[in-house]
Amino acid sequence: MRHAYIRGIIGLIWLAAAIACGISGIFPMMGLYVILAIAFLYSAYTIWKREKDGKGGR
Repeated sequence: MRHAYIRGIIGLIWLAAAIACGISGIFPMMGLYVILAIAFLYSAYTIWKREKDGKGGR
């Protein structure tokens, strides 16, 4: 379950970086950071969902 928390936190950090780039006007980097945030947050969600359903494993 720690992996889900760590990936969620990293996803939120990437999302904050995307917001900061959007505010400062660096749109190509903002797009990259949004993609990375979505990837990390989706990964955290799937791990959390799998652990919640009791499937476990890898």
